Amino acid sequence: MSDIVLIGGGVIGLSIAYELATHGASVRVLDQSQLGQESSWAGAGMITPANPNRAPSPEFRLRGESFVRWPDWAARLTDETGIDTGFARCGGIEIAAETSAHATKLQSEGVRAERLSSHELRQLEPHFNPEVCEAVHLPDYCQVRNPRLLKALLAACAARGVKLSPGMPVIGFEQQAGRVTAVRTPTEIISAGQFVVCSGAWSQTVLAQAGCQISVEPVHGQIVLLNMLPLPTRRIIEVGSRYIVPRADGHLLVGSTEEWVGFNKRNTAEAVAELIRFGCELIPSLKSARLERCWSGLRPGSPNGLPYLGRTSHTDNLFVAAGHFRAGLMLSPITAVLLRQLLLGEKLACDMDDFAPGQVV
Repeated sequence: MSDIVLIGGGVIGLSIAYELATHGASVRVLDQSQLGQESSWAGAGMITPANPNRAPSPEFRLRGESFVRWPDWAARLTDETGIDTGFARCGGIEIAAETSAHATKLQSEGVRAERLSSHELRQLEPHFNPEVCEAVHLPDYCQVRNPRLLKALLAACAARGVKLSPGMPVIGFEQQAGRVTAVRTPTEIISAGQFVVCSGAWSQTVLAQAGCQISVEPVHGQIVLLNMLPLPTRRIIEVGSRYIVPRADGHLLVGSTEEWVGFNKRNTAEAVAELIRFGCELIPSLKSARLERCWSGLRPGSPNGLPYLGRTSHTDNLFVAAGHFRAGLMLSPITAVLLRQLLLGEKLACDMDDFAPGQVV
C-alpha cells in the first residue's frame, strides 16, 4: 500500500509526486489516460516574473514563491535525469493599453520592468510592426519546454520509486468515518493513507464521486506552431491573453484562445486563422514562416482563476490541487512544495487559506 495516491498525472500531479518521493514518501500516481498528455503537454511554458516579498495579494505571493524556485527546480530535474527541460531566462515584452501604468504597477510589485519608447522598442525588437509604439520589457521572463519538462518529471519520479499507472481512471471512493480508505478503478481497489485529486479539468467530476463539490471547468485553448530561422525575436511577446513564445531551435508558439466549449479539443479554422493573423500583424516577417502544426488543450478553470489547494472540508485525508487555469506549469513547483508540506505535516512555505476548497468562489 502506498502512503499517498495522486489522482492525475499532469504537471501538477507529477510535481507533487516527485516532491513527496524526494522526502521519503511512498507514492502512486493514477491517470485516466497517458501521463502528462493533456493541458500540461499542450501549454507554451511561460514563467512570468513575480516577487513573493512585494506581492499585493495571495495569488501574486503564490506566483512569486513559484518563480523564485524555478531555476533550482529545473536544475534538479536535469541533474537527476540528464534531460534538458529547456528552462531559460529569455526575457519578455508585454504590450498593454496603458504602458506607463503597467510598468509602474509591475515595479511596485518588485518585478524588473522597463517602459520602452518606440525608438527603444525598435532597437530591442527590430522585426516588430512599426505601429507598435511602446511596450514593457521584462528581462526576467523565463520559459521551459513542456514536453521535455514532463519527460524529466516522469524519469525523476520513476527513479525515486513512484509507481506510475496510466490508463487507470478512478470510478469511485470508499469512505469510512470521515476518511477515504481506498479508490476504485476498473481493475483494482487501491488503498492509501492520503489521497490528492489533481486531475486538471476533470477534477470536479472526480471529486464529486467522493461527495466533494468544487467548481472546475475545461477552458479550451488552441495553439499554432510556426518555424522560422533566424528567429525574428528571442523574447516572449505577450498581448493580453495572446502570446508568441520563441524556441531556440526556430520554433515559435502562437497562442492562445479561451473557449468555453466543454470537453471539446478540436482545432478550428477560425481560431487557427486568427492566431496566425495576430502573429503576422505583430511581427510581419512571420508571414514567411513555415506552418508546422496546431493543437489544443483543456485548461482547468475555476470561478476566479485561483487554484484549489488543500484538504477537502468533509474528509480528513482527501486533498485537492486543481483549477490552476493558465498557470499550472508556472505554479507547479510551489504547488508541489505546499502539498508536500501539508501532507507530511510540515510548516507551510506560505499561507494557503485563500486557496482552500470552499474558499475559492
